[in-house]
Parts: sequence; C-alpha cells; structure tokens
Amino acid sequence: MKLRNVLLAAMLVLILAGTAVAADTIKIGVYLPLTGRVAFGGQLELEGIQMAHKELPELLGKNVELVVVDNKTDKVEAANAVKRLVERDKVVAVIGTYGSSLAMAGGEVAEAAGIPMMGTSCTNPLVTQGKKFVFRACFIDPYQGAGAATYAVKTLGMKKAALLVDVANDYCVGLANFFKQSYKKLGGEIVSELKYNSGDQDFTAQLTEIISKKPDLLFIPADFAEGAIIMKQARELGAEFQIMGGDAMDNPEIVKIGGDAVEGFIHTTFPYDPSMTDMSEIAKVFTENWKKAHPDKDPNVNAALGYDSYMLVANAIKAAGSAEPAAIRDALAKTKDFPGVTGSKTINETHDAESPVGIVQIKDGKKLFIGTVEPEM
Repeated sequence: MKLRNVLLAAMLVLILAGTAVAADTIKIGVYLPLTGRVAFGGQLELEGIQMAHKELPELLGKNVELVVVDNKTDKVEAANAVKRLVERDKVVAVIGTYGSSLAMAGGEVAEAAGIPMMGTSCTNPLVTQGKKFVFRACFIDPYQGAGAATYAVKTLGMKKAALLVDVANDYCVGLANFFKQSYKKLGGEIVSELKYNSGDQDFTAQLTEIISKKPDLLFIPADFAEGAIIMKQARELGAEFQIMGGDAMDNPEIVKIGGDAVEGFIHTTFPYDPSMTDMSEIAKVFTENWKKAHPDKDPNVNAALGYDSYMLVANAIKAAGSAEPAAIRDALAKTKDFPGVTGSKTINETHDAESPVGIVQIKDGKKLFIGTVEPEM
C-alpha cells in the first residue's frame, strides 16, 4: 500500500511538472510544404521562421516552442495539418503557408477554431476574404497583377501581351486574371491566352501558337520550375519577346534549371532581395545573419517573408501582453508601420499587408533587384 502511495505521489509530481512547463511555453504552429511539388519554397520559409525564432525565443517571459508540420503540397494535408496543430498541439497561433490553395484550406480550419493564422507568401485574395482570424504578411494578387501590368506598359512600353496559364493552380489563374484586367485598362491588348496543367513538361504547341501572334510580352504566372522549362522551350523555338512572371518565380533554382534561356526574364516580387542597393537596416542585418547561418546559399524573399511572419506574430503577442488567440488576433489587426525585412507593413481592413511591388530581372545569370513599382489599379 505504501509503495502504491509513493508511485501515485511520483506521478502527481510529474503531472504538475508537465503542467508548469506547459504554462511557461507559448506554442506557435507552422505548416508549410516541406515535401511535394513546391517544397523548395516551404523549406526556405521555414528557415526564415527558424531564424526569427532563434533571435526571439521568448515572449512575455515564456519560451516559444515552434511546432512544425509538413502540409505535403496537398490541400487536404494542409487542412489536416492545421487541425492537428490546433487540437493536438494546442498552439495559440499558426504561421503558413507557401501556396495560396494550401493557405485557403488551412485557413478555413484556423478560422473555425478561432486561432489566428499569419500567411507567409499566399497572395490569392480568397485567403483572407471574409476571415476574422486569417492574416498575411504579403500583398495580394490584384495589387501584384496591376504592378506587373503597370511596369510592362508604362516602363517597358509593351502594348501586346500573351498569357500562358496553369489552370489547375489557383494562384496562377488569379494572378493571370488580375494582370489581364489591369493590362487592358492601361491600353494593352491580349493577343493570346493559352492554358496548361500543373506537371506538364511540353509547352511547344502553346508556344508555337503564341509566337505566331507576335506579342511584345509573354506573361507566365507560373511556379519557378515550370516557368524555367517554358522559357527554355520558348527560346528553342526562336521566341524573342520579353517574358515576365510573378513572385512564385522568385527562386534561386530558376537559373540552374533555365540556364541561358532565363537571361533577361523579369518578375514581380516582394520588396526584398540580397542584390538591393538601398536596403533598410533590418534587411541588412537579416542578410548578414542569413549568410553567417547559411554561407552556401543566398537568402531569398521567401525566407524573408517567413522571418517577417514570425516577427509579426511575436509583435502582436507582445503588444497584446497575452498569448490568448483572441488577443493576438486583435493586436494583429491593429498592426501599423511594422518594420519588416520585406518593407514596412500595415495590416489593412482585409487583413493583408500593404507593401510595394518589387521588380527583379535576371542579368548575367544573376538576380538583380531593379526597384519597386506603384501599381495603377
């Protein structure tokens, strides 16, 4: 009997100790595509988040624990990942994800549970539309599409454009539509609009038809791997038009995949790149710290957005003086002029971060940040 009492007492001590540890810990969930078709972007964002966590591992006198789940580049897995983070891991906030369709799936779960979610690079307007608990650290595609169209017409003087769009990808379809609307409003003409599906490898039929229309510009709102293949095949067919894309093309691997075919390629992105000549102080520090931690590779904007996303959530927890989800949500909604690596951020009434559209061009086999553009909406 005495032994039983001793064991019960020991178990009680362990339970109380576990409760004390839990009380001194703030859990923040992270769900990103760490495997699957867009894993490269998810891994970069995770590295940015982890870097921010290393710099700021405590909030309100408590340790911050990152709980990371792979959404496997799958909508169902994304929803299940957030469900696990909320129900099993008891996180107070969620960060993620790369990929708008994945963010929409996960955001529905976070919204229903009343857990604030900070999207990283998910630019489709539907991610935050009508949501009280879903936010994002980036601009949205109507703004990005208008920025691309404004630069094409006003700076490059290109009045005839063709589109080649992945119809199986929500991001690609949305960005293409917003570019087209703004381009036509600015006086441009769409001479061809052709389609393909995610995973396609042969684009010669579509490109041959596009070349016959003699556009000044081909806009491809593609993921970086498919975009590089499209550019290689376009150049092999003798295409001489300018090719332009969106932020999903902002990936160091694009030059490795596309080689000489990507020379001169222009894409919109978020306002950060290590080639910037007018970096803010926080961007300089981020770049220096990244290179110390990862001497074998340059940072890119996805890593910077992961970093900013963590810092936005951390700033909200500090501002609220609480790690309660509702308090974090309220503080996020009030965020103004937050100094991020990807620019100063104000969360607007639709829970999107307001920031300029950056323009990058591949020159001499390297990315060069040209500057920013103010979209004409």
